[in-house]
Amino acid sequence: MSDTSQIHLSRTIASVAGPDAQPRPDQISAVRHLVEDRQRVLVVQATGWGKSAVYWGATAALRAGGAGPTLVVSPLLALMRDQISAAERAGLRGATVNSTNVDDWPQVFADIAADRVDVLLISPERLANPSFASRLPDLLSACGLLVIDEAHCVSDWGFDFRPDYQRLTRTLLSLAPDTPVLATTATANERVTIDVARQLGTETVTLRGSLARASLRLAVVPGLTPLERYAWVAEALQSLPGSGIVYVLTVAETERLAGFLTEQGLDVAAYSGQSQDREQLEDRLRHNQVKALVATSALGMGYDKPDLAFCIHLGSPASPVAYYQQVGRAGRALEDATAVLVPSDSDERIWDYFATAGIPDEAEVERVLDALGAAPQSVPALEASTGLRRGRLETMLKILAVDDAVVREQGGWSATGRPWYFDERKWAELRRVRAAEADLMRRYAHGEGCLMEFLQRALDDPDPGPCGRCSVCNGQLPAPGLRPSAELVQAAQHYFRGQDVVVEPRKMWASGLGSRKGRIAGIAPGRAVAFADDPGWQDTLASLWRTDQEAPPEILDAAVQVLRRWSRSWERPVAVVPMPSRRYPTLVASVAQHLAEVGRLPLVEALSVSGPPPAAQAASAVRVKDLLATTTVRPGVMLDGPVLLVDDTIRTRWTVTVAGALLTEAGATTVLPLAIHQLP
Repeated sequence: MSDTSQIHLSRTIASVAGPDAQPRPDQISAVRHLVEDRQRVLVVQATGWGKSAVYWGATAALRAGGAGPTLVVSPLLALMRDQISAAERAGLRGATVNSTNVDDWPQVFADIAADRVDVLLISPERLANPSFASRLPDLLSACGLLVIDEAHCVSDWGFDFRPDYQRLTRTLLSLAPDTPVLATTATANERVTIDVARQLGTETVTLRGSLARASLRLAVVPGLTPLERYAWVAEALQSLPGSGIVYVLTVAETERLAGFLTEQGLDVAAYSGQSQDREQLEDRLRHNQVKALVATSALGMGYDKPDLAFCIHLGSPASPVAYYQQVGRAGRALEDATAVLVPSDSDERIWDYFATAGIPDEAEVERVLDALGAAPQSVPALEASTGLRRGRLETMLKILAVDDAVVREQGGWSATGRPWYFDERKWAELRRVRAAEADLMRRYAHGEGCLMEFLQRALDDPDPGPCGRCSVCNGQLPAPGLRPSAELVQAAQHYFRGQDVVVEPRKMWASGLGSRKGRIAGIAPGRAVAFADDPGWQDTLASLWRTDQEAPPEILDAAVQVLRRWSRSWERPVAVVPMPSRRYPTLVASVAQHLAEVGRLPLVEALSVSGPPPAAQAASAVRVKDLLATTTVRPGVMLDGPVLLVDDTIRTRWTVTVAGALLTEAGATTVLPLAIHQLP
């Protein structure tokens, strides 16, 4: 390595890690390959190893030699914000282009043109924007280094595979064939490493080290009931030092758990991809102004808090690689940090959903390709013409874009005309890999051997070995140990059974319904007794849906309590209307009858249904058409005022929407939906 490159790397290391820090051998090797040999390099090293120092050091050396700015593609906004700060600490001028700073774009591009930017960070989503993509050829021809951060995201086999990231990375590589490229990740097993290196090119240099984390104290707390899991987390946070992250598997769970922990006097906040104040929440945690963020995996890759003291998982991620990525946030600058897994009985159901959500169905793909004509079509238009649900459709379009079968343009998506075939062998192998990963996570949760060594072997670490610190090695668990206090368990049940589950009404009719279009009127926000796998009701709900029977007293009492809280903000209904149920007619009738008696209201069986039930997974337009064809108001029914509409479950909200519209046409001034269970 030349003296110049060595000097720039050493200065970078000193600026970000302290004056006594020295470059690691693989950091020196990576910078040499990038700066002097102009090669493509893949670095697979543990979180906290110093991967960003490689591209800051290489950038400093390349810029000193007259090269253009470095272009960094980062998959998360949190990662980009942290890296702008890190670049500045390394003496580099950084800028970013993402969805949150559109007003700054003209100045950023002006600064690039004037050579006032050393590092430009962009998100894959910006590359997918047609207007921004038009700038890419000029941008890439001027850049001196291309960095693909969190490179496992470009692999089909990566735990966090993102089709649009893979496609756009390929585009970048093809537009900059002679530019040195650095790809980095802390979470890649051998299969993913080989796949990413293959995508970079046959001459790629791979630098891989041990993934063991000496500062982490891993533990598993098995066998807890749903309420015990919440109580355990609450009790643990009261004794764990420092601040950290409590990971959960769904957005709804962030709000649910954060609410309970707050009631217990703990300073926590919910964090997910839907949070409007993500940057402020990240800063609060970074500055130890909050005990914990209750977060989905949206808070993970790239979040930089070296003194993060703990990671608790309420529920298991679907693979050891994903778990390692998340616990890797903790203990980067601490001698001792805690990482606890509290597995849940519902984990495998959630794993199954995410494992298959990204795998296309051949018949559905053909339907989409047949629907795409010469003119670009929007996703809502495709949803109406294909009958596919929007989330499924959007995922499929991204996968097809990777194969260049479709392209996103101004105005929507178009078919490219390139032949497409369903690679059954590839998708079958992916299902097998996902199943094997889930089995590994199941075994980890059972504590089969040293936990750190287990993660090392799952990631194909070249040097696995017992850590001597985990709960399997030393038999010790953080407080409260195997079981939380009975008082906290009781407090958890009381809290969750007292929460209002608000069911937001549909606001607009789906496209393609003829005369029913535009805004939906007359339906108020509803309520449900329980949401999803509600811990306060999990055992009751499990038995409730086994067979049709009258509602047990605890459900009837809970429904009355929901109405009492709700009544503070509504106009009193003039009638109770049961929603005809094909599966649970006795259950619905018993709830409606009880509420009518307690509220001293007439019970009006205003609705009837006929024919087969609508397809549960159909697109909105298809489902609504089926509901309109099978749901009617009984002859002679006349309503005058608000009505309470009682149903068993609510998922898509289209059933109560159609019923509410029909009741409104029969004279109801407002329809108030109430369900026993809102499904996710």
